[in-house]
Amino acid sequence: MRKLKVDVAVIGAGTAGLVAYRAARAQGARTVMIEGGHYGTTCARVGCMPSKLLIAAAEAAHMLDAAAAFGVHAGEKRVDGVAVMERVRRERDRFVGFVLDGVDSIPDADKLRGHARFTGPHTLVVDDGAGNVSEVEAARVVIASGSTPTRLPKLENVGPGVITSDEVFDWQDLPRSVAVIGTGVIGLELGQALARLGVRVSLYARGGSVAQLTDPVVLRKAGQVLREEIDLHFQTEIVKAEQDGDEVVLCMREGGEERCARFQYVLMAAGRTPNVAAIGIEHSGLALGTNGVPLFDSRTMQCGTSHIFIAGDANNERPVLPEAADHGKIAGDNAGRYPDIRPGLRRTPLTAAFTEPNIVTLGASYKSLCEPGKPKFAIGQVSFENQGRSRVMLQNKGMLRVYGEYGSGRFLGAEMIAPRGEHLGHLLAWAVQARMTVDQMLEMPFYHPVIEEGVRTALRDLATELAKDASSTDPAEVEPGT
Repeated sequence: MRKLKVDVAVIGAGTAGLVAYRAARAQGARTVMIEGGHYGTTCARVGCMPSKLLIAAAEAAHMLDAAAAFGVHAGEKRVDGVAVMERVRRERDRFVGFVLDGVDSIPDADKLRGHARFTGPHTLVVDDGAGNVSEVEAARVVIASGSTPTRLPKLENVGPGVITSDEVFDWQDLPRSVAVIGTGVIGLELGQALARLGVRVSLYARGGSVAQLTDPVVLRKAGQVLREEIDLHFQTEIVKAEQDGDEVVLCMREGGEERCARFQYVLMAAGRTPNVAAIGIEHSGLALGTNGVPLFDSRTMQCGTSHIFIAGDANNERPVLPEAADHGKIAGDNAGRYPDIRPGLRRTPLTAAFTEPNIVTLGASYKSLCEPGKPKFAIGQVSFENQGRSRVMLQNKGMLRVYGEYGSGRFLGAEMIAPRGEHLGHLLAWAVQARMTVDQMLEMPFYHPVIEEGVRTALRDLATELAKDASSTDPAEVEPGT
């Protein structure tokens, strides 16, 4: 058995792991990075980049459908599924190649291939599956083991027609039909994109959630807008599924009534699960939460008061790439200079679903602001149905809700389903991080005609609400739930 002794061992070579490795090295620590799967981040291989390639193709197809409303008439639309997926794979591989170039630049002595498991708080056994086993003694450890798609027990061992999002981007052609289980970001993005490319798609949700939304008004609007284009079913229980030839018979219960439908594929898109159960976490000595993830300080990524840190999707805090990179930097810095532990830069939360309209949340969510003990807050809003630039582009759908703190007038956050929401979200997230007041935001320039004028309308509405007596307004009481 090969034995190594290092200052820092990083488990995982995804976004968080790569950043943590470089940060620990920059602190002068002897660092090894351990990876048991393919090099290349989740984002590049099966996440943000290939999904956006599929969405871009879907947008091109949708523009042809929408053109007639502008008086522009194209010929018969034809979607070449083989060509669509060939471009998705080709460009996906290009993005992965950039990541692999970065991995190749890391000295071979700092890379260890194989699956890592804790055998004690300071020891890891790494098995490459080919008979090569190493033991790593590490003064500090960064867990950056990532996540995998959540698998649903009722859909296990059905057959080749039941898949996860990780398998979509290796398709050689577009399928005839897909049932998407889950209305989170992944399910909505893939479901709408496939539908716009001519695939028969149905989406099923166990509850009533839409992406990351918690504001009941925005949530209702999102359901209405998306249902105009997608066959979307809430409050639906999956009963069973059976493989029948090249199709899956999916049976579900909705409103007390059970029915079955046939699809070429059933796509499980019910979120992702942190990869912590298979790394011998029980031997780490760490206290675990109810989800099996070690308890940690989100400012330092330190697990308790230990020498172990956790970053990226593995900690399940904010499982998106920008957060994984920030986690990795904080964890790597602190592991490298341990025991000198320092809080790192945590940015304003910002999450986007690249549906059309975009679904974006930023800053404090409606749900978090309604928690017991929180100060009362005011709400402003705007509908995009009659917003000028949105109507010009025939994208006049959606709702933006903005939140402000009584007394201070500070801007707290927003939730929206909005045209060009990815850009609105950035502007508003910057305002939250800058701790701007609503009045200060209204002093900023707004051009005409732009989508951002809708932001100004919502902020003006919020300013009016903030001017009222806080004791006479309670959003949590006057706003019905879902």
